[in-house]
Amino acid sequence: MPPAPAPPRASWAELLHGRNALHAIALAGGVGLYAINVHIVTTILPTVIADIGGLALYAWSTTLFVATSIIGSTLSAQLLERLGPRATFLLALAVFAVGSMLCALAPNMPLLLGGRSVQGLGGGTLFALSYALIRLLFEERLWPRAVALISGMWGMATLSGPAIGGVFAQAGLWRWAFWALLPVVAALAVVVGRQLERNVAPTACPGPPPYGLIAGVVLSVLALSVASLAERLSWNLFGIGMGLALVVLVARCDRGPERRLLPGGAYSLGNRLGVLYAIMCLLIGAMTTEIFVPYFLQRIHGLGPLAAGYMTAAMAGGWTLAALLGAGCTGAAAERLMRLGPAIILLALPALALMTPRTQWLDNVAGLLSYCLALAGVGLGIGLGWPHLMSRVLGAARAGEETLASASITTLQLYATALAAALAGVVSNSAGLVDPGGVDGARHAAAWLFGLFTLAPLLVLWLVRRVLDRRPGQPAGADRRH
Repeated sequence: MPPAPAPPRASWAELLHGRNALHAIALAGGVGLYAINVHIVTTILPTVIADIGGLALYAWSTTLFVATSIIGSTLSAQLLERLGPRATFLLALAVFAVGSMLCALAPNMPLLLGGRSVQGLGGGTLFALSYALIRLLFEERLWPRAVALISGMWGMATLSGPAIGGVFAQAGLWRWAFWALLPVVAALAVVVGRQLERNVAPTACPGPPPYGLIAGVVLSVLALSVASLAERLSWNLFGIGMGLALVVLVARCDRGPERRLLPGGAYSLGNRLGVLYAIMCLLIGAMTTEIFVPYFLQRIHGLGPLAAGYMTAAMAGGWTLAALLGAGCTGAAAERLMRLGPAIILLALPALALMTPRTQWLDNVAGLLSYCLALAGVGLGIGLGWPHLMSRVLGAARAGEETLASASITTLQLYATALAAALAGVVSNSAGLVDPGGVDGARHAAAWLFGLFTLAPLLVLWLVRRVLDRRPGQPAGADRRH
């Protein structure tokens, strides 16, 4: 018999046509709202600090938001099973809206952090649903395109987020940046309510969420965050040690046949899935340095909120552009992109460590362009291989753990962001961001932050070689399905 014809190659037109288009709009909208909010807050945070104080808690705005996002993401599979896609989306949107209103009304930093925590709970659910439903709503050959489209929402956020946040911050009306999110929430609720199915048939949930493991994850992040507030290096190191010890404890406890946080093999570098997850975490860690960029640009270089916001968004813009251009590559071409990405980051982060502390660097066009190129290089290095990394994760899950693997993409991404944000706070505060503070403190903090985080792409280069150079029969290169 002649061989069966190969399936047609997936195209953007197929993804954005008919029922697929309606599903794509719903999923992309959830990530788009999350991403817009991230860029708005990143842009306005230096202005917020100047108004209500709390410089020592600067990184906490990201840390708490992402920590509660982890809770939302881990609950998403249960909500999806019990409520269906439509009701789960609408509930997440309502929680996100309440958090935005609390932020807009906050008179001080602790209360604003409370609002950010509520925002994160709703946003994490939205983010996880967008990835979890890819496997259920689209054919497998459309997965890379769908992942690229969702990643592409960060590109939209790079245009709208800094604009919204920067305009309000420069006018002294930063609170209205949070109010401006509510019409976006309402518009997305209309789309989801009309277009998303009530019920999709996911793999049955294995039981209640692993609440103890989730608590351990959040506590590990909080331990690192508290460490950033200590004035003595010994207490900084103690907090870091406690946070990492909790990470190890979570990994050792997450081994039962039921109520898992991550699928089997996720914690082992001897398993292909574990290597892929490690690469994800390190890449996200490199990206998380962006949370301090607006402060450095405004404090060291005297830029306004709008300009600083758009320059910072170059990181996300590079990620989006690279993901969209590289999503159509397959086979050896996709592997080359996965190898090239961390090499680019390895050039970009040291460049930022050298350029950011120099107060006169942005005074000419050449310096400005080189700085923007370095920022974009960090995101570009991640985006080149990201769709292919995600597709490999979806395909590496053991039989029966496909839904858990798809949902865990967001859980792991958020956890890596929270840990990296907390660690960035420890590094920056220890390097002088608060004491002595001012321009000199910011310069020292920038050099140490970008310099130390250069270790991330170095490790990624080694791990990418492990996962790509192994032959299918070797343990770290083969999918382990039982």
